[in-house]
Amino acid sequence: MFYLNIIAVDDESDALWCLEEAIHTAVSDCDLETFTQPKDALAYANLNPVTAAFLDIEMRGMTGLDLALKLRELNPKTNIIFVTGYSDYTGNAIKLRASGYIMKPATTPQIREELENLRYPPAMTRLYIRCFGTFEVFSDGKPLVFQRAKSKELLAYLIDRKGAAASTEEIIGALWEDQPADASIRSQARTVFSELRKALRSAGADDWIVKSRNSFAIDPGIIPCDYFDFLNGRVAALNTYAGEYMTQYSWAEMTNGWLSRKTTDGGIKN
Repeated sequence: MFYLNIIAVDDESDALWCLEEAIHTAVSDCDLETFTQPKDALAYANLNPVTAAFLDIEMRGMTGLDLALKLRELNPKTNIIFVTGYSDYTGNAIKLRASGYIMKPATTPQIREELENLRYPPAMTRLYIRCFGTFEVFSDGKPLVFQRAKSKELLAYLIDRKGAAASTEEIIGALWEDQPADASIRSQARTVFSELRKALRSAGADDWIVKSRNSFAIDPGIIPCDYFDFLNGRVAALNTYAGEYMTQYSWAEMTNGWLSRKTTDGGIKN
């Protein structure tokens, strides 16, 4: 699947609303953030990877051309698409190696065409983790096969910890509940971890796991996951959570309760 994180920036609210509607109609499953202040868009891009930026050019405080340069400094692969009422900036757009140039008012077909022909196409996400509902790992759209159910559960447990390291004792306490951490259980835990690494390696994701002395963690910054998207305030994930989280694992109930409270309180804000 392709993940599109898009920003749209225009200091005119009405024009921004029209652009937002056109983008949502063109690609309904993207994450879209809109800004009337270029500095706010820049602050967002400093914390979030932006696939494409639809920018007005003549704006107060910072022009779209200046904003494009700053966005490119943060990420050279950000696709810049200018949306403007003036045709005399095409030369500047070419110098900036912009991905596209749309004359206002932007239409849905124009937006769709630009997103289908980006200068820097987004990489295909081969693996994706779903935490809402039952926990599942998808590889090329199909469930990834784990030789042991505990290996899959171990990955779920590490995902739940959001990158915090877990000791062998903590893992055994969660996955084997009240069983003592004797030699037999420790041997099983080593086998489970080995099988997890093997499954991820088969899908090209061996770098998801961070191992140190007697502890294990995941790298949340490189794992596509609805739970992490929720924590980052991405709209699509906020709308996906429906009160269920890793329902097959009893140890996940505490996190589900926390998610429910956050949703009731209005979600998580960046």
